[in-house]
Amino acid sequence: MRKAFRKEEFYAQVRAQTHQTPEVEPRLRKEVVRLKEALAASRAAAAASRQRAEQIALAAAALPLQPPERPASEVDTDVLAFGRHPR
Repeated sequence: MRKAFRKEEFYAQVRAQTHQTPEVEPRLRKEVVRLKEALAASRAAAAASRQRAEQIALAAAALPLQPPERPASEVDTDVLAFGRHPR
């Protein structure tokens, strides 16, 4: 922390004396902007990934509730439904 403070203090003195910004500062500012944009894109991708995972989990939870669909040709008409008695 102390080193960063001294560096900022030095840059402030340079700006005051020369009325210019140090040559490193514009490059660092551009790098900060680039990193902030990359972080925002990464967070957006993570949010989209979480949303897709939630949708997949909900779909997987709903699948066991639906009876399997069978074509009419596979339906066995000789088998009685569970819980029904012939009359």
